Amino acid sequence: MRLLPRLFLSHALVVVLTVLALLVLAELLAPTFIQHHVDQMVNLIGPAGRSLRGDLSRGMRNTFTGALLLSAAFALVVAFITAFLASQRLVRTIRQLSAGSQAIAAGEYQKRLPDHGTDELAELARNFNRMAEVLAQVEASRVALITNVAHELRTPLTALQGYAEALNDGVMPANHAATSILRETRAMERLTSDLSLVSRVEAGRIELHLQDLDVSTVLTAAEERFQPLAERRDITLKIERPSTKTLVHADQERTAQVLANLVSNALNYSPAGSTVMLSALPEGGEVAILVRDQGPGLDEEQRERIFERFYRVDASRSRLGGGTGVGLTIARGLARAMGGDVQVTSEPNTGSVFRFSLPIPERSRTSLRRTSSA
Repeated sequence: MRLLPRLFLSHALVVVLTVLALLVLAELLAPTFIQHHVDQMVNLIGPAGRSLRGDLSRGMRNTFTGALLLSAAFALVVAFITAFLASQRLVRTIRQLSAGSQAIAAGEYQKRLPDHGTDELAELARNFNRMAEVLAQVEASRVALITNVAHELRTPLTALQGYAEALNDGVMPANHAATSILRETRAMERLTSDLSLVSRVEAGRIELHLQDLDVSTVLTAAEERFQPLAERRDITLKIERPSTKTLVHADQERTAQVLANLVSNALNYSPAGSTVMLSALPEGGEVAILVRDQGPGLDEEQRERIFERFYRVDASRSRLGGGTGVGLTIARGLARAMGGDVQVTSEPNTGSVFRFSLPIPERSRTSLRRTSSA
C-alpha cells in the first residue's frame, strides 16, 4: 500500500477511535446528568411534574443522543478532511525529498526544495538544501582540481614531448636533452608530491611528531636556508629573534616546511632592493611568526583566495619560479594540523604580512598565568 493511503487510514483510525470513545463515555455519563436535570425540573413544576418525569427523561435523552450523533458525524467529516490534507502535505514533502535525492544522485547538484514554514518538514527541506549546496561545492572543487592538475601537467608534458622530438630528430645534443627532460620530470614529481600532501592534509592524515621547539632556532634555520636565494635576488632577508627564549609545541619538520613556503613566497614576489623580515612574538597562548614582504600586496579578492589550491596572484611569475600553486594551501593545512593557523594581512601596493601561529607548551602557559596573576 502506498504511503498516502496508509497515512490517511492511520489518521482516520485515530479519529474513529476517538469519536467512539467519546460516544461511549457520553452514553455512560449522560443518564446521571439527565436524571439530575429531570429531578430539578420536576421540583420546579411541582406535584404535576411527577407524571411528566418519564417523558422529560426520554425527551432529554433523545435530544442529547441526536445532538451527539450529529456532532460526531460532523466531527468525523472535518477530521477526515484534515487527516487527508495533513497526510497529503507530508507525502508531498517526502516525494519532493525523493525526487531531490534522485536528482542529487544523478549529479544535478543545483536541485533545491521549497523550505517555507517553521515546522520539522520545512527544517528537513532546509537541511536537504544545505546538503545539496555542500555537495555542489565539493563537485565544483573536484572539477576544478581535475582541471588544474591537467593544466599543471600539460606544460611539462608538452616540454618533454618537444625535447624527445628534438632528440629524435638530432637537433638537440643528447646531454642537453637529458638535462631538460630531467628538469621537467622533477617538476612533475614535485607537483605529484605536493598534491599527495594536500590530500593528506585535507583528510587529516598527517603524521606529526610534536615537541617543544625554540623559535629562535626555527628562524635561524630559515635564514640559513634562504639567505643565498635572497642574495641572488638582491633582497635583504632580516631576522628579528625574540629577546627571551620562546618555545612552541609543534612538529619540527612541518614547521620548517610551513615557514619555507611563506618565505619562498615572499622572496618570489618581492622586488630587488626590498626587504623580507621574519619576526616572532608571543600572543596569549601562542607564538606568532610574521613574514613581512614589500611586494605588490593583495586586494580583497586575492586575500580571500590566496590559500586556495592552484590559485596564483601572478600565474606567469609563479610558474617561472617553479611553484606548483599549492604551497600556501599546504602551509595553512599543516599549521592548523599542529593547532595553529596561517593568516594574511595585505593591501595593494603595501606588501603583505603572513602570520604563522603555533601553540606554546602547556607548562609555558602555566608559567605565563602565574606571572600574570603575580
